[in-house]
Amino acid sequence: MKFFFAPELNGNLEGGINFKTVLLHSNTRYIIGVSKYGNHFMKYAKNMISAAVFMISFLTVKAQNTDTAFVRKVKGHVIHSFSKNLAPNDIVSYKPFVIPTLMIAYGFTTLKSDGLVDLNEEIKEDSWAENPHKRLHIDNYLQFVPAAAVYGLNIAGIKGKNNFKDRSFLYLMSNLFLNVSVSSLKRITHVQRPDGTSYESFPSGHTAEAFASAEFLRQEYKDVSPWYGIAGYITATATAVLRIYNNKHWLSDVVTGAGIGIASTKLAYWIYPKIKKKLFKNKQMNTFVMPYYLSGSGGVSIVYTFHK
Repeated sequence: MKFFFAPELNGNLEGGINFKTVLLHSNTRYIIGVSKYGNHFMKYAKNMISAAVFMISFLTVKAQNTDTAFVRKVKGHVIHSFSKNLAPNDIVSYKPFVIPTLMIAYGFTTLKSDGLVDLNEEIKEDSWAENPHKRLHIDNYLQFVPAAAVYGLNIAGIKGKNNFKDRSFLYLMSNLFLNVSVSSLKRITHVQRPDGTSYESFPSGHTAEAFASAEFLRQEYKDVSPWYGIAGYITATATAVLRIYNNKHWLSDVVTGAGIGIASTKLAYWIYPKIKKKLFKNKQMNTFVMPYYLSGSGGVSIVYTFHK
């Protein structure tokens, strides 16, 4: 038997208001070089990515199947057990949160499990201690690629699920959730990084951002093609692998970061429609302001929608 909970909200983000916006951008060429350490990196990455491919495919395809099964369920009589007035968008399944919750639970278990701590150490030995190598810094940029792809695809004319305003609010809200979670846990857990540079290892902020962006891309384009989501998760996994390869994080750090990132975006897609309905019903939102905190620095994000 499948269980659902039904908050009183309208999840419809379609439509929206007409807008004009100007995006300033430049064409930048990125060249990724392969150093003498490339063979070691490829050997290490091959083992990590092969294990991750199954997880990526499962996450994306499972989410697609859950959406389809959910629609079939709503068309039946399950909806009447909650309220006769609920629309299909009002019911949210707990299933999308199961996998990220398990990933986060794994990380917390590692904090108290000698066996999992030993696994962290073994992976560090294989990836760094036995084979010292030059660090790659592409992970600092790779984490944002899936989110950038959402805006790039829309500019190219491949429209996603939401308009500019709604998807920007969703992305900012997701980042608010993950930044608060990651920053708080870093201070509370006080786990030392593998390279010994600080005590802010758990969880991985880069990985959380990468997987939040990947889920953002999947949510926006899952109705167009599942391959967009798969590409996003492959990019996010590459970011996680690089964090371990660069000796900046333990395995448990990146697994937990991935779970937080995925859950943050899913939570944003659940909460934002309720905020939009309750606070801005029958009103046009020109400006949206949201605070953020990341790596010890904070600020305010502002999205302004231009009208014709």
